[in-house]
Amino acid sequence: MFREKIKVVDCTIRDGGLINNHKFDLKFVRAVYKGLAEAGVDYMEVGYKNSKSLFSPKEYGDWKFCDDDDIKNVIHGVESETKISVMVDVGRVDIDDIKPCKESPVDMIRVASYVKDIDKAIYLVNHFADKGYETTVNIMAISKALDNELNEALEQLEKESRAEVVYIVDSYGALYQESTEFLVKKAKSILKTKEVGMHAHNNQQLAFCNTIEAIIHDANYVDGTVFGLGRAAGNCPLELLIGFLKNPKYDIRPILDLISEEFIPLSKKLEWGYVIPYAIAGMLNEHPKAAMELRSGDKKENYRAFYESLKGTDLD
Repeated sequence: MFREKIKVVDCTIRDGGLINNHKFDLKFVRAVYKGLAEAGVDYMEVGYKNSKSLFSPKEYGDWKFCDDDDIKNVIHGVESETKISVMVDVGRVDIDDIKPCKESPVDMIRVASYVKDIDKAIYLVNHFADKGYETTVNIMAISKALDNELNEALEQLEKESRAEVVYIVDSYGALYQESTEFLVKKAKSILKTKEVGMHAHNNQQLAFCNTIEAIIHDANYVDGTVFGLGRAAGNCPLELLIGFLKNPKYDIRPILDLISEEFIPLSKKLEWGYVIPYAIAGMLNEHPKAAMELRSGDKKENYRAFYESLKGTDLD
């Protein structure tokens, strides 16, 4: 489905870092950047710009903080038009640590926020826009948002924010085709001066399907990760997305090499993708943290008990 306006944002290192506390080594991150650059992907999101006063560098890897020098080491010597993105969470960033865009290797800053914090997200995104960055606001856990609250948040973003893109984020992998259509159409009807983006999680094997649905209804920014890497069930697989878009500027072959050489070995060390507890969390519109705890314990295949614990009732 070729549409020139569509931009692809790869979140492999940022979302994948939620599995291993962002402890990917430089060699791996450079390999991902090189593959994305050769594939023509528009943006690579390398991680978070989190405050070191809130998160210990002893506990987390470099990509929890994305110091400019570390990013420069990733992109050094690689000829590329792939732009660099980072994410900040409301309440977790020291804005004084972020240099003006002209002094940084970062091109775009994406502000992640729940609906209840949208005023704080607007403050951040406007600050980063003032510093010269491309900006987005990513509305997290949108499947939990009340309709009237979401309407108000979108109206506020349209009137008060300088965000260029507003993302629908299916944090729990709970959305279906109809709800994706509804949310994209709602956003498009309110956001007259901004693009709409889609970030889908794959708890119910619907991340790719829901991303296609968003594209059909004119979402022009879409996220993916190589081999679907991401917290718990992972994300929309980048390779499927590139294959679908039919845009001649994208070349899937470097991504296939990357999967063969880096991600198949990684899959033997880290768990992500379709696993029953993550699917259950998606079905019930719940955060995957309980499923992740189950998978790290000695009863990780006790699916029925897990389902019943989330439902809060014994179905017998």
